[in-house]
Amino acid sequence: MDVSTFFESVDLQEFPIIGDNSAQTRLGNTIRIFSDERDFPDYSSYELALIGVKDDRSAINNEGCAFAPDMVRKYLYQLNTGPYPIKLVDLGNIRKGHALSDTYFAVSSVVAELLSNNVFPIIIGGSQDLTYANYQAYQSLGQIINIVAVDPMFDLGKSEQELTSQSYLSNIILHQPNYLFNYANIGYQTYFVDQEALKLMKNLFFDTYRLGIVRESLEEVEPIVRNADMLSFDISSVRISDAPGNGNATPNGFYGEEACQIIRYAGLSDKLTSIGFYEVNPSLDHAGQTSHLVAQMIWYFLDGFYNRAHDFPFRNEEDYLKYRVSIRDHKEEIVFFKSKKTDRWWMEIPLPMEQRIKYERHYLVPCSYKDYQTACENDIPDRWWMVYQKLM
Repeated sequence: MDVSTFFESVDLQEFPIIGDNSAQTRLGNTIRIFSDERDFPDYSSYELALIGVKDDRSAINNEGCAFAPDMVRKYLYQLNTGPYPIKLVDLGNIRKGHALSDTYFAVSSVVAELLSNNVFPIIIGGSQDLTYANYQAYQSLGQIINIVAVDPMFDLGKSEQELTSQSYLSNIILHQPNYLFNYANIGYQTYFVDQEALKLMKNLFFDTYRLGIVRESLEEVEPIVRNADMLSFDISSVRISDAPGNGNATPNGFYGEEACQIIRYAGLSDKLTSIGFYEVNPSLDHAGQTSHLVAQMIWYFLDGFYNRAHDFPFRNEEDYLKYRVSIRDHKEEIVFFKSKKTDRWWMEIPLPMEQRIKYERHYLVPCSYKDYQTACENDIPDRWWMVYQKLM
């Protein structure tokens, strides 16, 4: 599929760092950028692709976030590369469609094409309703997926509400055919969430983690993110003191360094195949602080990506330690696997062979040593129980 027609090139004159001989180690001078001076690149020869989407027609209280992609590039291009060769291409910005549905079609088509070529899409929005377009890309792959959102709310909206940045999740849940296996929210703030929405999440066996609980033990985020196929990051999940460039920013949220840590975890995950950063509004930003933060988050994602251990899915059983834990009054043993390479943990959900084939990406659940300790204390880990109920 020729996706070049969806893109407009990057104006290199807006980025003086490019071509500066004294800054050859900066990202802007080491990655391939689609510009007026060069033809549309052969993305299939790269490992990652940066995509800007200048559309905010469904943004709620945040008009102006369409201008984020180039502002994030301004700071991203200035960052130095890490100690690894980066195979990243910047494809430019997807043209704003005549109708919003045209933009969604373009985003889903581009992401699907990249995924089919084993190229990892990094989306810079735009508003968070673009998560729905990202999700649609997986339909053509026939793949049941897990979504993780870092967001202070669930973005369910109302069932009759049109698709917006605060109702996209309902559209994903109701989409037919449905290929969502699990949704996990990291960092929701209870005063922004309807209690009925919390009940719905529980009834759907979705995973939700309050901001305060997450911040008490940030390392417990790693297995949550490791279980995701795609990740959507709403910058309003970061407190206004660290990310003022957002119409929905509030006093509470993650600190900037915590956001970077979460995104590095995402980069380290072998399972994750796409990521999006949304709701950055340059018109509300102070000295480019929010755009700069997202640029650093992308840098941390790249650092994680190029330090992937490739220990999931299992390639060689000899690379893992296997533990069996019996739970009183529970007929099934809980089987744990620990990677000898990284010390990361997984739990196995017992399934018949025919179901294992269908859910081959889901019956091995990323977990932590804390989950193993819970099982050893004769209690079923919440993570295991949630997935077990979903599969049974």
